Amino acid sequence: MAANIGLGCVTFGREIDKEASFALMDHARAMGVKTFDTAAVYGNGSSETIVGEWLTERGIKSGEISIATKILPPYTAAGIRVSIEASLKRLDIGTIALLYLHRWDDALTQPAAWLTLDSLKAKGKIKTIGASNFNEEQLTNSIALLKSIGGIQLSYIQNNHNLAVSDITPRMKALCADNNIKLVTYSPLGAGFLTGKHLNGVAADSRFAIMPAHQEIYFNEQANKRLHKLMEVAKRVNQSPTLLAMAWALYQPQTHTVLVGVRSVSQLDLTTEAIKFYAPEIFAELESV
Repeated sequence: MAANIGLGCVTFGREIDKEASFALMDHARAMGVKTFDTAAVYGNGSSETIVGEWLTERGIKSGEISIATKILPPYTAAGIRVSIEASLKRLDIGTIALLYLHRWDDALTQPAAWLTLDSLKAKGKIKTIGASNFNEEQLTNSIALLKSIGGIQLSYIQNNHNLAVSDITPRMKALCADNNIKLVTYSPLGAGFLTGKHLNGVAADSRFAIMPAHQEIYFNEQANKRLHKLMEVAKRVNQSPTLLAMAWALYQPQTHTVLVGVRSVSQLDLTTEAIKFYAPEIFAELESV
């Protein structure tokens, strides 16, 4: 079974304007997408603001769309409260359906941050708690600490996962299965790397041009081997590398939701085509390098 599709709102206010963002959210809603994922840092708050304005202008009823957002350190009690209140204000909602800690911080080795999140959950500010960009050790330690505290559930983990690069290990999958943690993945096309458009260098106006620090994640020997295998297989089976990479991500075992961060409606429509392409033998071949 294919994973759920979530709309990644990372492009809003950074790569596309309000009008284009509204068009994407309208189209995603019409497609039946129920999860919109943003973060306080996306566009320095612009993404959350645009999502909030869309929710208000479209008169979206509470619960119709599940809003996930993320906060960065400091994970002090005061820092967490201030960050969440700021996100609630930008989103113009009363409750965040899913609140992620956007990255690891050593403050999470102590109970205070988790207890603050739990108290905000009790007050109705957030519904569920997730972790984003945690590695295997950080996830293991977080689970152990929460078990020692008792009563606090980490419900989701969101990490980068695609054919070229993955921050999800077999051990992490086992931890998720054993602790009822849903696995959410993002960047199914590797920020455009897996489309093949960067074979002759970084394409102008691309995600890698806008965020050059991301280049070192993908422009390496192993990722390039995966890309060339993808291009080879795509040519042989007469499918686009983009469709094959998206289908591979959607049909990864145990993945609950794949977040798709796009700039246009046509890019979002690719997910509909990819869901139809279930080919375990081809997926296995893509992984064989």
